[in-house]
Amino acid sequence: MDFKSLYRKFSFIAFLLFFTSALFAQSTRVTGVVTDGGTKNNEPMPFVTVGFAATTIAGPTDNDGRYSLATSRQVTQIKASFIGYKDVIINIVPGKAQVVNIRMIPSQQELNEVEIKSGKKPRYRNKGNPAVELIRQVIAHRELNRPEHYNYVEYKEYDKMQFSIANLSSKIAEKKFFKKYKFVLDNRDSTTVPGTSLLPVFLDEKISQYYYRKNPEKERTVVLGQRNVDFGGAIDNEGIGQFFKYMYNKVDIYDNSINLITNNFLSPIANGAPTFYKYFISDTITTEDNKKLVELSFTPRNTQDLLFQGKIYITLDSNYAVQKAQLGINKNINLNFVKSMTVNLDFEKSPDGRYHLSKSNTLADFGTNKKKSGGFFGVRTLTYKNYVVNKPQVDTAYVAKPDESELSEEVKHRSEQFWTQNRLDTLTTAESKVYKNIDSLSHMKSFQRTVDILTLLFAGYKTFPGFEIGPSNTFYSFNPVEGLKLRFGGRTTPELSKRYYFETYGAYGFKDKKWKGFLSATYSLNDKSIYKFPQNYLRASFQRDTKIPGAALQFVQQDNFLLSFKRGVNDKYLYNDFYKFEYMHEYESHFSYQLLLKKWTQSPAGSLYFINNTGKINDLTTSEATLTLRYAPNEKFFQGKIYRRPIPGPDPIMSLDYTQGFKNVFGGAYNYRTVHMRIDKRTYLSQFGYVDGFIEGGKTFGQVPYPLLTIFRANQSFNYDLYSYNLMNFLEFVSDQYISINLDQHFMGFFFNKIPLLKALKLREVASFKAIYGQLSNNNNPVLHPSLYQFPVTSTGEPITYSLGSTPYVEGSVGVENIFKFIRVDAVKRFNYLDHPNVSPFGIRVRAKFDF
Repeated sequence: MDFKSLYRKFSFIAFLLFFTSALFAQSTRVTGVVTDGGTKNNEPMPFVTVGFAATTIAGPTDNDGRYSLATSRQVTQIKASFIGYKDVIINIVPGKAQVVNIRMIPSQQELNEVEIKSGKKPRYRNKGNPAVELIRQVIAHRELNRPEHYNYVEYKEYDKMQFSIANLSSKIAEKKFFKKYKFVLDNRDSTTVPGTSLLPVFLDEKISQYYYRKNPEKERTVVLGQRNVDFGGAIDNEGIGQFFKYMYNKVDIYDNSINLITNNFLSPIANGAPTFYKYFISDTITTEDNKKLVELSFTPRNTQDLLFQGKIYITLDSNYAVQKAQLGINKNINLNFVKSMTVNLDFEKSPDGRYHLSKSNTLADFGTNKKKSGGFFGVRTLTYKNYVVNKPQVDTAYVAKPDESELSEEVKHRSEQFWTQNRLDTLTTAESKVYKNIDSLSHMKSFQRTVDILTLLFAGYKTFPGFEIGPSNTFYSFNPVEGLKLRFGGRTTPELSKRYYFETYGAYGFKDKKWKGFLSATYSLNDKSIYKFPQNYLRASFQRDTKIPGAALQFVQQDNFLLSFKRGVNDKYLYNDFYKFEYMHEYESHFSYQLLLKKWTQSPAGSLYFINNTGKINDLTTSEATLTLRYAPNEKFFQGKIYRRPIPGPDPIMSLDYTQGFKNVFGGAYNYRTVHMRIDKRTYLSQFGYVDGFIEGGKTFGQVPYPLLTIFRANQSFNYDLYSYNLMNFLEFVSDQYISINLDQHFMGFFFNKIPLLKALKLREVASFKAIYGQLSNNNNPVLHPSLYQFPVTSTGEPITYSLGSTPYVEGSVGVENIFKFIRVDAVKRFNYLDHPNVSPFGIRVRAKFDF
C-alpha cells in the first residue's frame, strides 16, 4: 500500500489524532476489576462480559480486567459472565458512582461423565464430546439454512456504518485551540457501547432492496437511498466509506471463512472448525414459543490464530439452525491495531420454521496500545426486514440494469422524510447530529488548512481548487545517467471537470543536461470520473523520459527517491519518447477491453548501446497497436475521487494482450506480433493464511532486435518487489517465448503463534517461489543473424544478457512480516545461473506494507 492510498483512507483520522481521553459521567456509574477466583493470585480477567442485569447495556473487560458501566436507567444489579465460569450477579445502589470488584469462580460442567485423575485437568477431545457432535450436525445442515437454499428470496436491508473517536476527554473542548470545534467535540454518545464515550466523526447509511433467484442463479441489489458525511473536496469521503466497509464486511456465519479487518477468520461452523476450535455445551434455553435452544460456547485451540471465541445458540429441531451468535476475539490474537472486536448476529423465525438473519452488529475498538482506553471505534449495523421467500418476480427484477452501480443524484440526496420513513433502525442523538456538524466543520478555514497540510505530508500532494501538485516523493531523485534529477508536476481533479482530465510533469537531469516531461489529456465518454468503475474514456499522451530495460514499475514512480538506491552495476538506461492514444471500456460484468496505439522511440543511454553488423544505431522506432481483454468477475475496489485500488478476492483475474507492430507506419522499423496471457488469483487456505499467485506466458512472432523481445522483470533495488525477480540483474535475460509462475504465501502466524517468543512479538511467516522458463528461437538469435542488435557486454567483453536454456530461472524466499506492524523482511535465494557476472546468489530485501 503506497502512502497516497494510505492517506486517502486515514486522512480524516489523522486530523482527529489531536484528541485524547475520558468519559461522560452518568446517573449510575459502576467501575471495578474482575479477577479469576480459580487462580492462586486472583489474576485479572480480560474480555469478561459485565453489564447491568435485565438490560442490553454491557461490555467486555480490558486487558487488566477493568470495566466501566454507566446509565441513566434505574438499575439495581450488575451481571458478569464468561465461558467456563459461573455467572455473578451483584446488587448495586442506583443513581450513584461506586466501585464493585468481581471475583469469578470456575464452573464444573458435566457433559456425560467427568472423571478426574491425579488432580489433572481432563484433556479436551473431540471424540465422544456431545458439543462436537452437535456442531457436526450444524455443519451438516449448513447449506439448508442459508437463504440461497430457497428458490426465491427478497428482503429490505438497512446498512449503517459509524466511526468514532473513543473516550475523548471532555476537557479538550475548553482548550484554546479546540474551542472553535466545541460543537463537534461535545456531540457524544455513551449508549451504543456502555462504559465508552463515542464521538462520531463518520456516518454512512444505505437502504437497499435485494432479490435472489436460484435457477438460473441471479442476484440483484437495488440501492434506494444512500448518504454519508462530507468532509469537503480535500478528503475522499467515498474512499473512506469503501475502506471501512471492506474492513467490516458482512458476516455470514454459514460461510467457511469470514473476512473482517482485512483478514479471514474461520467460522465456528466451518467444515474444518472442530480441528481448530474447542466446544462446550454451557446451557439450554427455552424460548418464548417453548422451543429448546442449546447455548454452545467455543474457544480457539491456539489463542493467537485468526479464530473467534464466543457463543452460538442452536435450535434443537431438525434444522439445527443458528438462532443467535456472539463472536469475539481473544486478547492474544495476531491482529494489528485492534484492541477488541465483537460480532452479534440475531436470527428470526420464518413461517416455514427456518431462521433468517434479522440483525448483524459488528463493533471494533482500534488503537496502537491495547492497554489504553483511547483510540477509535467502528460500528457496522445491518438490519433486515420484509423477507419474502419462494415468491417469483418478473425476470427483470433479478437482472441489473446498465449503469445501475452508479447511484443517481436522487438516490444520493434523499429527503429527511425518506430516511425517517424507511430507516429500519434508529440513529442515536449523536449520530443524528453528525451530518450537520461535519458539514459545518468542512467549511471552516482552520480545518481546511489542517487537512491541506496533512495532504502534503501523507499523500505528497498540495491541493488547490480543481488541481493538485505532486507527488512530492518524485521531486528529487538520482541515477548514474542523469545524476541529480529534479521533477515537478500535477494533475486536475474531478472538481474541475468530470469529463476532462489533464496530467503533466517536467524534469531535468543535471548530469546529462536533458529535459524530460509528460503530458496527457483524457476525456470521459460516460460522464463519470475516469477513476470510477466502469471506466469509459479516451486518452492521448506524450512522454519523454528515461527507463531501465526490464524494470517493472507498476505501482511506483521510477523517479521515487527511495528507488534511487540500487545494488550492483546500474548504468544501462534508455531514453524513451512515447506517443500514445488509448480507448478503455469497462462493462458492469467486469469484462473490459483496451485499444492502445503507440509510437515508441528508444535510444540507448549510459553504457548501453545498439549495434549490429552495420555499426552503431542511434535509436529504434516502432509503431504498434495493442488490444487488451480482461475479465475480473466480482472485482471490487477501494473507489475514491482520484484513485481506485483493486481489493484482492478469491475469483481469478484473466487478461489477454495481442500486439501488432507495423513497419513503415509512423516510422516503425519492424513487423511483428506478440501474445501475452496472465491469470491472477488469491487462494484462501483457512488457518494456513492465503497465497497470492499468478501464471503468465507470452510469445513473439517475427524477427525483431532484443529491445522488442521480452526482457524479464528484474530488481536491483533493496525493496522486495512482489512482481519481479529480486536477484536478477537488469537486462540479464531476454526471450521470445516463455511461461512463468509466481507464488507468495502468507501464513499469518500459523507456525510462529506456537513458538512462545515469536508469539509475543506477533510476527508472521511468508514464503515465495518464482520460476520462469523461456526460450530464444533461432530466428531472434543475434549470433545467427548479425543484422539483429547484438546483446550488450561489459567493458571487458563479458556478456551480460542471455537467453534462458533448458533450465528455468528459479528463486525463492522465506521471510517475516508484521515487524513493527508494517515491515516485511525476506531472505531471497537464487538457485541457478550463478556463473553470470555480478550475480548475487543471496540477498535480504525489505518491503513496507501497512496491514491489520
